[in-house]
Amino acid sequence: DEESPAFMPPAFEIPASMWFDQERTLEAFRTGGGIAWGDHDDRLYCGISAIYANAYRASLVPDWLPALDGVVAKLERGARVADVGCGHGHSTVLMASAFPHSRFVGFDTHEESLEVARANAETAGVGDRVEFQLGDAGSYPGAGFDVICIFDALHDLGDPVGAARRAYEALVEDGTLMVVEPFAGDSVPDNLGPIGRLYYSGSTVLCIPHSRSEKGALALGAQAGPARLTDVLGQAGFTSIRRAHETPFNLVLEARR
Repeated sequence: DEESPAFMPPAFEIPASMWFDQERTLEAFRTGGGIAWGDHDDRLYCGISAIYANAYRASLVPDWLPALDGVVAKLERGARVADVGCGHGHSTVLMASAFPHSRFVGFDTHEESLEVARANAETAGVGDRVEFQLGDAGSYPGAGFDVICIFDALHDLGDPVGAARRAYEALVEDGTLMVVEPFAGDSVPDNLGPIGRLYYSGSTVLCIPHSRSEKGALALGAQAGPARLTDVLGQAGFTSIRRAHETPFNLVLEARR
């Protein structure tokens, strides 16, 4: 079942990209300069897109959105939603397919991914209510969003506090920021199981180097844990922050004013 979250063959594109990027990664370690997401081998985007699409398909609409306070009702009535760091747009398209009265915009800094996202939206028949724009997580245009989502991207950013602050500014007064992050505890011993080891490995050669490429000081990485993530959201101005849902692979945080 190629749509199952347990379908792993495409995931092997990710370590393949790591091997092809080996010299670039070594140079990043020597210099501390990092590697921007768009500078990686193309196999990375295909692998990431495939495994995340299946995970989101299994959980986003049936589990994650209902765990947020009042969000499903807003989406059913008609809401404005931003998907920040949307990549190939799978999360955006899934939400648009489930909530035809709402309007969605996906932002990303990687134009090649946005082109794929636009094609995915057309194939799914939601191109009339979804748009994809080039935009940085800390300065994308627009305001008055009812919901802003950041899927598996906040920890990659050079300035996650700035990205969360931009979301705070762009939300309506009773809006909701949903942050989906890799599952982690708050200490290294908490994360030494198979999943944590997998995430630490990916974080070392993908997430941290991207953060460094944006001159990031925090470099949260994929195992930041709920305490650090809550602190980031609190620094951005959010006062109501809670763990709304979790899976063995994901943390779902809800942040409100």
